[in-house]
Amino acid sequence: MIARSLDKEVERAITARAFVISRPTSNEDVDVAEAYPQPELPWLPSMLSNLTEDPPSGYHSHWSVPYYSCAASRWLLSYSVIIPASTESGNNVVLSLDLDLSSLEVNQCEASNSTVDDNQILVFHGSHKCSNLTTQCEYRAGKGAGGGAGAGGGWARGAYVCRCRQGFYSPTHPDGFNGSLVEVAWQEHIDPDGSDGWSALRCLPCAEGCLSCTSPRPCRASYNWPFRSVLLGISAWCAACTAFLAGYLHRHRRARVFRSASPVFLAITLLGCAIMYLEMAAIFPVLDTYTCIATKWSRHLGFCITYTALLMKTWRVSLTYRVKSAHAVKLTEQQLLRWLLPVLLIALVYLGTWTLSDPPHAIDITDSEGLKFKQCAYNWWDHSLAIGELAFLLWGVKVCYGVRHAESLYNEARLISYAIYNIAVVNCLMLTFHLLIFPQVGPDMKYFLGFIRTQLSTSVTVALVFGPKVVRVWRGFGDQWDSRAARGVSASFSLNGIGFHPHTPPPPTPHDLAQENDELKEEVQKLAAQIEFMKIVQMELHNRHLRPRPGGHFTLPVPPNILPQPQVDVY
Repeated sequence: MIARSLDKEVERAITARAFVISRPTSNEDVDVAEAYPQPELPWLPSMLSNLTEDPPSGYHSHWSVPYYSCAASRWLLSYSVIIPASTESGNNVVLSLDLDLSSLEVNQCEASNSTVDDNQILVFHGSHKCSNLTTQCEYRAGKGAGGGAGAGGGWARGAYVCRCRQGFYSPTHPDGFNGSLVEVAWQEHIDPDGSDGWSALRCLPCAEGCLSCTSPRPCRASYNWPFRSVLLGISAWCAACTAFLAGYLHRHRRARVFRSASPVFLAITLLGCAIMYLEMAAIFPVLDTYTCIATKWSRHLGFCITYTALLMKTWRVSLTYRVKSAHAVKLTEQQLLRWLLPVLLIALVYLGTWTLSDPPHAIDITDSEGLKFKQCAYNWWDHSLAIGELAFLLWGVKVCYGVRHAESLYNEARLISYAIYNIAVVNCLMLTFHLLIFPQVGPDMKYFLGFIRTQLSTSVTVALVFGPKVVRVWRGFGDQWDSRAARGVSASFSLNGIGFHPHTPPPPTPHDLAQENDELKEEVQKLAAQIEFMKIVQMELHNRHLRPRPGGHFTLPVPPNILPQPQVDVY
């Protein structure tokens, strides 16, 4: 009745049997399990050993452990109920139900690492013997020791594979360790007299930076720190030289060679060069987000400060050189600074917005050997800023080309033009090297290319702009005019737009040349007004065709003893 009420599949999996067990007499002192051996029923001896005494009342039931039936070639689980005899001379009746468990699976892996279905027994989850530190369990149904799927492979122990975790590898078992071998090795491991082969069934860690590997081969490129330190030391020495030049400029600021070149803009140029040298310190370590931010700021802000200051001076020469009238264009340092500040403000706003909204970060790239290393990512922020700097350089080249025939004191305009041409050529060459010639070089080579770019652009600029001036001051010719001033270079051709007379001694104290020009212009205008007034007065006094009005401003006083004569107009 019970079997008929079950599902059809369960009904086929259950086998019921009933048999009678003769009870031994009270005088017999024998082992019940040995007295009634049942080879075809492996669960029966263990159950009968518990029947030495009858329960006080009711039936006694018993669940067997799962066992493998060779006759049925199935894994079975038996549930037995002992029905006691109604009389003392009667026999006990055992009713047994066998459940076929062959369709169930023993999955020893964690539930999170494998697919769990209704046929898996949850109690066996996590009972594998894989090393959780380096491997993870992968369930394989019916592949363990003890038979295939047809022989109840789902109930085999060790039906899994211990595969290496991400970041680990096995030189001898690249496909993983067989679970059956792992189970055997574990039994020997816990056995005091056994060998410790289980410890060898572990995966080895990959080299630093490798997400996956099959050998101990490194995945990250190595850094030649002594070589990089030498390049950084040279860059630091160059930055210190710019600071020394700033102090030297301040000390000799009254020298004509520095006064004619606008000391304020020279100091701004040195500040930008020092910032560009700091880029080598930013890209020295292994790059991350903070070093990438420092790299972008030092590179672009230094470029903007340095070459904006130089181009402002060249642009002033261009304006004064192209003037067609006799009235000279007056451009003071204050006016140039007012034009310089908006350019720097735009650069600061752009870099600040970039840093706050989408901070530059480091990404992994590979060299020609497949080794990884960090490099700052390039996106549309970089491309937009590069296009702006390229347009700025092209405008600077155009301005420098326009003043190629202009003469300036100490050949200043031509030297600045050479510096602008140099930075344009260097940037184009470095871009070609990075994208076409050396697209997959290692981190040390990229650092060396950055060093070469910094030296060819920044150091050459410092040498062109400040080298001749420092040499003249060091030789004692800083207050002497050059040959161009001796030939009488006009004020409009002077680099700062002011100009000096060749024989004018330097002023004893600093003064505002713009204010001096304004005062001189005002005096000239007053003199011109007085000359015009005197011309009108002379015309009124000595023109006989004009009739003087009595009491007029230009009427000569008449003596009282002289009567006025009648005036006769002659036509």
